[in-house]
Amino acid sequence: MNLRPRRRASADINLTPLIDVVFLLLIFFMVSTTFNDDARLRLTLPQAQGEPAQAGELDLLALVVDRSGRFAVNGRDVSGTDPGALRRALEAALADAEAAEPTVLIRADAETPHQAVMTALDALAQLGLQRVAFAASRTDQTP
Repeated sequence: MNLRPRRRASADINLTPLIDVVFLLLIFFMVSTTFNDDARLRLTLPQAQGEPAQAGELDLLALVVDRSGRFAVNGRDVSGTDPGALRRALEAALADAEAAEPTVLIRADAETPHQAVMTALDALAQLGLQRVAFAASRTDQTP
């Protein structure tokens, strides 16, 4: 009878397969990742040069966005800058419009935050309005 306690074998963890898997994942992510350098993107915005549209040709719904991001629909200020208030004001203006689907003319200040214009476009899309035009001032310079 052997009364000496048995010596347990030490639990060794082989790290080689783990290192191989991590290395393969690292290679996969390095190959599949695209690196965009948006900070160096320089834009030159176009200037509008063309014939002005005649006011009598279209049934227009005027949407004005000022430089602080506030809205006005057909000359009436919208209370608040949230999309819900703008959508309600647009619905009220659509009820007064003569055409079933009027053209929406967006007049945005040059200093208007981009988010305010995107909020306006989102509200128009939610109402199903697809005829949208942007107002621009004519430049006096020839190209």
